[in-house]
Order: sequence, then structure tokens, then C-alpha cells
Amino acid sequence: MNTDINAYNDLGYVVVPDLFNVDEIASLKKETADIFRGKRGVIEGMLDTDESMSDEDVLKKYVAIHFPHKLSPVIYESLFHQRITDVLTKIISPNVKCMQSMLFVKGPGKAGQSWHQDEFYIPTRDQSLTGVWIAIDDATVENGCLWIIPGKPGYIMKRVENGSNEYADVDTVDVTQLAGDAIPVEVKSGSVVFFHGYTLHSSLRNKTTNCFRTALVNHYMSAESMLPWDQDGNLPATEDLRDVVLVAGQDPYAWKGTIDATKPYLRPEKLVIKTTI
Repeated sequence: MNTDINAYNDLGYVVVPDLFNVDEIASLKKETADIFRGKRGVIEGMLDTDESMSDEDVLKKYVAIHFPHKLSPVIYESLFHQRITDVLTKIISPNVKCMQSMLFVKGPGKAGQSWHQDEFYIPTRDQSLTGVWIAIDDATVENGCLWIIPGKPGYIMKRVENGSNEYADVDTVDVTQLAGDAIPVEVKSGSVVFFHGYTLHSSLRNKTTNCFRTALVNHYMSAESMLPWDQDGNLPATEDLRDVVLVAGQDPYAWKGTIDATKPYLRPEKLVIKTTI
């Protein structure tokens, strides 16, 4: 696998086509339906379903689930996918840990995510945060693919009130001066987008009537760095959250052990995660 590490360093992202094969994607599709049908455990807020409902009708009721790897062995194993860790150990460190997974099922008409930088939400001490965006469905402009502004800003940008109905979030980053640089990242099912924690990215509303834009998004960082993450105020403040999974190399902080601090939860349609406005 030939990954352009220089592109990642310069542009803040790199796309690896066909990283997941057809069988792996089929497994993720089936697992997605099973998760949202409650077959991997019932999550607060899940609606009653029955076998007569199609997978599409079930998925249309939801937006996303956070931390599905804590429910699903299939999602958990995806954290360790060899071709993913091969890239991560080149762009982050030989020692890599994962702290979050998110399974998005953006159905027809569902809103996107406003402009943001992941490090605003998940702070690392060494700016090593990397998002791994796995396309389970083809992602197009019409169904709400990622948009990225190439190049990593050297700082976390101010968030302002969101006035666009394209986004589910109450706030956003004002990218007026950079909007001309934004590009759609249209990718085929099985492709993976790796992007840096400071990279500005967003997604628009799914404007189709019959297409989902399902994606599994996992977040990783260097194992050498501690993780001062309170999960948007949902956990006590900490210098090093140890609710992590080591996926490559060695953990210098293994002597601290790990904890299971966060339970899987459904993402609401209107999103208020963390805001400074």
C-alpha cells in the first residue's frame, strides 16, 4: 500500500482507496443494521423494531451511535485493521491508541456536521489526533460526503453560532475567508480518509431521497501522549483518560491500566457537544 505521507503532512489528509475489501464492507453493513436493531445490546433511546421492518426503515430513525466498538466485536476488530494501522504507524507513531469510534448512518434528508477541528473536542498533548473515516457506502456531494479545507491551521479556530440548516450543530467555524479552498472528498465504498485533528472539515445535508451515507469513523493518537479529555464535560476532568485501546506498538502508560468510562450512546439530531459561544 503506497500512502502519500507527505500529502498528509502538507494537506492535513490523505485518501486510501479500496482499503477495505468487498467482504469486509458487507460485514460492516450487516453489523450496522444489527447494531441499530438492538441485536448487540439495547441503548437508551432506541426505538422498538420488528423483523418485518427493512434495514433501511430502521436506519432512517437514527443519525449515529458513539462508541459502537464497545458493543460490537466486528467494530472492535476494525480498530486493529492491519492496513489502517500500517498507515497510522507512519503518520502518527509506532505506538498508537484509539479512544473513540462513531458509526454514522446519514439517511436521506439528514443534516451534516458543521465546520470543525476534531482537536477542539478531543485534545491531545502532542497534536497527534487522527480521524479515520471509513466509507461503508459511496460518499458523494449529493448524499453528504466530507468537505475538507486542505492544510492544517496552526491553532484551534474560534467557533461561532451556526445559522445554516445544512448542519445539525448549533455552532461552527467561520470559514468565510477559506471557503474557496474547500473541496468535496467523494470516495467509493471501502475507501478510507485519514485526516489530522487540526484539519477543518464538515459535511452537508444528504439531499438524496434513497441513498444512505454510512461511515465508520475512528479516532486515534500517539500512545506516548496522555489524553486530557473529559468527553465534553461528561466525565470528571483528568490529565489522562485511560478509556483507550492500544492498536499498535507499546503503551508507555500501561502501568496505569485502562478503564471503561463511557457507554455507547445515540447521537441526537440537534447537536450541542461543546461550544464556546
